[in-house]
Amino acid sequence: MAPARIRGKRLSSIPLLPPSLPRRGNGFSRLLGRAMLAAAGWRIEGGFPDRPKLVLIVAPHTSNWDTVLGIAAVFALGLRVRFLAKHTLFYPPLGWLMRWLGGTSVVRETPQGAVAQAVAMIETEPAVVLGLAPAGTRTPGTPWRSGFYHIAHAARVPILPAAFDGGARAIRLFPAFETSGDYEADLPRLKALYEGIRGVRA
Repeated sequence: MAPARIRGKRLSSIPLLPPSLPRRGNGFSRLLGRAMLAAAGWRIEGGFPDRPKLVLIVAPHTSNWDTVLGIAAVFALGLRVRFLAKHTLFYPPLGWLMRWLGGTSVVRETPQGAVAQAVAMIETEPAVVLGLAPAGTRTPGTPWRSGFYHIAHAARVPILPAAFDGGARAIRLFPAFETSGDYEADLPRLKALYEGIRGVRA
């Protein structure tokens, strides 16, 4: 069957999710997400491992459009993605929206810190995809923070690297990465996946 079209835009095929991954939405929201990607001229390349728990890292983070594309992608996939946000953002009136979007409240000032809170959340969920931006900012050249790695290793879940490839107008999914516990040795291997990838520019 040929891909559908909306107002002349051809909807690209979307990777199927393995049965173990958490889902959200319905047929309409998936069609809406695909239409948003098609209107922007973007597609999704690659696939997901059949693992119920993943730490999804997205880089490079260069534009506010990353958020729009990310929302379109998870809608198109029907994937439920969790993210971390400061606890004060969950107070009314924004709290319901943050939770609906998949936000998880963390108190960074607590002794255990955000890493331990994220690990606890992953361990209590039967299936969870935690999305993180390693750089944590849109400023070019910002070093990656190590929190994503320590969360994945402590929770014993793989890292799924993903890239916003502005040059190819594609959200690229790389093979799952198993941490060794040696951050300094693993980091160059992860960052090598992103060589030559240009981020989104407003």
